[in-house]
Amino acid sequence: MGDFLKNFSLEGKVAWVTGASYGLGLAYAVAFAESGAKVVFNDINQELVDKGLAEYEKHGIKAFGKVCDVTKEDQVQEFVAAVEKEVGTIDILVNNAGIIKRIPMHEMSVDQWQQVIDVDLTGPFICSKAVLPAMMKKGSGKIINACSMMSEFGRETVSAYAAAKGGLKMLTRNICSEYGQYNIQCNAIGPGYIATPQTAPLREKQADGSMNPFDRFIRSKTPAQRWGKTEDLMGLAVFLASPASDFINGQVVYIDGGISAYIGQDPNNLDPSKFADIDESTAQ
Repeated sequence: MGDFLKNFSLEGKVAWVTGASYGLGLAYAVAFAESGAKVVFNDINQELVDKGLAEYEKHGIKAFGKVCDVTKEDQVQEFVAAVEKEVGTIDILVNNAGIIKRIPMHEMSVDQWQQVIDVDLTGPFICSKAVLPAMMKKGSGKIINACSMMSEFGRETVSAYAAAKGGLKMLTRNICSEYGQYNIQCNAIGPGYIATPQTAPLREKQADGSMNPFDRFIRSKTPAQRWGKTEDLMGLAVFLASPASDFINGQVVYIDGGISAYIGQDPNNLDPSKFADIDESTAQ
C-alpha cells in the first residue's frame, strides 16, 4: 500500500458500531474490519447479538458482541468498560442504532414519541459521552452519527424520527465544536432510501403485481432511479473513520443518489421495465 493510501487504513483501531447485528450497521462494521479495525458491537437482546456474531463469522470476522441498550447509561458505561478490558480503547464510534415509527403525529402517543427520541437522539448522546473521555486523553477519535434525509426534510408520519434526526445533525456539529480541540472529529452519514429489511414494506409489489406507489415515487425523485445498497455507504464510513478525514469535522454527508439535489420528475413518466429488480433476500 502506498504512503497516501495508508491514510485510509484502520489498522489497529477499535471500532464500535451500535445496533450492528444487521442492516447498515453490519455493513459499516464489515467495511471497518476489512480496513483493519477490530469490530465491537451491541444490540438490544441476546438473540440479535447472536445473529450478528453469526453474520460476522460468515465474513470471517471475529467481532466482540454484547447486549447493551443505548438508552441506558449504566449499560453503556459497562459495555465500554468491557470493551476496554477485552479488546482495547475505542477509537471509532458509529451511532447507528435507531428506530422509526410511522404514525400520523396527531395519533402518536407521547410514549411513542419519547421512545424514538430516546433511541435516535439520546442514545447517541449517551454513547458519545461514554467514549469521549478516553478519546480526549488519547488526543484522537472519530464519532460518526447516523443522520437521515429526515435531518433536512419533513414527511408525513415521521414527526418523531425527523425531530430526532434533525437534533442528531446539531449534536454532530456541537461535538465537533466542543471536542475538535482534542483532535476528535464528529461527522454524520445521511443515507437516502436504502434497500434494507426496515424499508422493505415500502418496496412491496401491489396485489396486482404493479409497483408500490412509494417505490415509484422515490425512483422518480432520485436521479439514479434506484434505491441505495448497503455497499454504497461503506466507502464513506471508512473515509470518515480514517486519518484521511482528519480535517473534516461537523459535516453531514448525504448518500442519496442525488435526491437532495433534484426536484424530481413525474412518477408516471418512469419506465419500470428499465429498473433492475432489488434482491430483497440480500438486502441487509
